[in-house]
Amino acid sequence: MLRRTALLAAAAALLMAKMPTPALADMPGVTATEIKVGAVFPFSGPASALGAVGKSLIAYVNSVNDRGGVNGRKINLIALDDAYSPPKAVEQTRKLIESDEVAFMFSTLGTPSNLAIAKYLSAKKIPQAFIVTGATRFTDFNEYPMITTGLPSYDTESRAYARYLAREMPNAKIAILYQNDDLGKDFIVGFKSELKEAFDTKVMTSSYEVSQPTIDLADRLAEKLGRDRDAVRWHAEIRRAGDPQDP
Repeated sequence: MLRRTALLAAAAALLMAKMPTPALADMPGVTATEIKVGAVFPFSGPASALGAVGKSLIAYVNSVNDRGGVNGRKINLIALDDAYSPPKAVEQTRKLIESDEVAFMFSTLGTPSNLAIAKYLSAKKIPQAFIVTGATRFTDFNEYPMITTGLPSYDTESRAYARYLAREMPNAKIAILYQNDDLGKDFIVGFKSELKEAFDTKVMTSSYEVSQPTIDLADRLAEKLGRDRDAVRWHAEIRRAGDPQDP
């Protein structure tokens, strides 16, 4: 996912840089020599492991700039830390738009963070390009006209997993440890849609909040599954257990 996201980031920035100067003349954050792009990532906090997405994006953009940029323009990527906190994401995004005057937001990571800033950016007519979440709600163009997604929808992804498990392990019990937001709930919806009536007898679920240590929740699921040798533990989580920055 990290490599794919970095490539998407580079593609969007390169396409913007190649646009004719007259087309960009009236855009904030764009000059004849530079394009400012904003992003927020969880460089700290409970999902800090996914800060690697932001770091890979920064590294790739730096490599492009080291080779002279694109058509004489350097990409000025301003990536701030939101600690996977929606209020912090709003604060940092407002800074990027109102103080740094970026041209657009790119690769903002996390379902909660993207949801928190979507209405603000839409009101400002600022694009959210290739957001790093597969939450199905963001594919609704009428509700989120300024957003393009960078991942397959979690509903689509979970349906594929459910089909595979039903075909390859028809007798398995499935345990889903899911994040209690649109990310995790989309996985449940996908499994229910695919397994239909069998869902209630085959699947056990347990939700968690991002602030909780997932290791404890995994143990709780293990207790539910007991000693069933055909059990499959399925996790729809993004947190790294034992993160040194955990509270």
